[in-house]
Amino acid sequence: MTEVTGASLAAVTRAEYCVIACAEAWRDAGEILASPMGLIPSVGARLARLTFSPDLLLTDGEAMLVRPDGTVEGWLPYRQHLALVTGGRRHVMMGASQIDRFGNQNISCIGDWERPTRQLLGVRGAPVNTLNNPTSYWVPKHSRRVFVEKVDMVCGVGYDRAAAHADTSRFHRIPRVVSDLGVFDFATPDHSMRLASLHPGVSVEQVRAATGFTLTVPDEVPYTREPTADELRLIREVLDPGDTRSREVGS
Repeated sequence: MTEVTGASLAAVTRAEYCVIACAEAWRDAGEILASPMGLIPSVGARLARLTFSPDLLLTDGEAMLVRPDGTVEGWLPYRQHLALVTGGRRHVMMGASQIDRFGNQNISCIGDWERPTRQLLGVRGAPVNTLNNPTSYWVPKHSRRVFVEKVDMVCGVGYDRAAAHADTSRFHRIPRVVSDLGVFDFATPDHSMRLASLHPGVSVEQVRAATGFTLTVPDEVPYTREPTADELRLIREVLDPGDTRSREVGS
């Protein structure tokens, strides 16, 4: 596949870089279930299936396994879904209302748990996801309200808490966090969050200003990779011709 160059490269949007960054979470994943939550992660998972991860399984969110075009190719009853989750053959990309330096995630409430100022989704399956299979995160608007020093309630388990319970968290792994500013991982000695790449047009200073904790920043930070010409065609003409991705992440 050829890379996008010249005039077409200048037209690549921030949302499309986010799609590429999300898709990379499932690169060469093999036959596992991708569970993307959110529009851009869903486009990313379908793009990965059509390109570099052809064995990836996609679900309609209910009981069917589907191809990127929505064609049904298998049945996934709830009991089998639970077996996949507990067996580790799944990589979920969840959202995060709050996330801290060690990857603890909150989607339940803001403020004190007994008297929260805002009620959110609830814990849902976050603890099981983070303890049984790889769990990445997608944040469409990077800010200090989301990237916080300490989450108000732990739903998804971070590296510090997993280390304290190594007997039950041996399968814990957070491959990446993708936001509208860049890509982050935990490839540091203490598993604290690191800036892995910047989306083109974003500076390190912007990321630091929008993050509520001290972020590990390497001396040289690469840019998120460019889409290939074929990937850009698939995003624009096949997977999201209506450009709904730009409603989630602006230019």
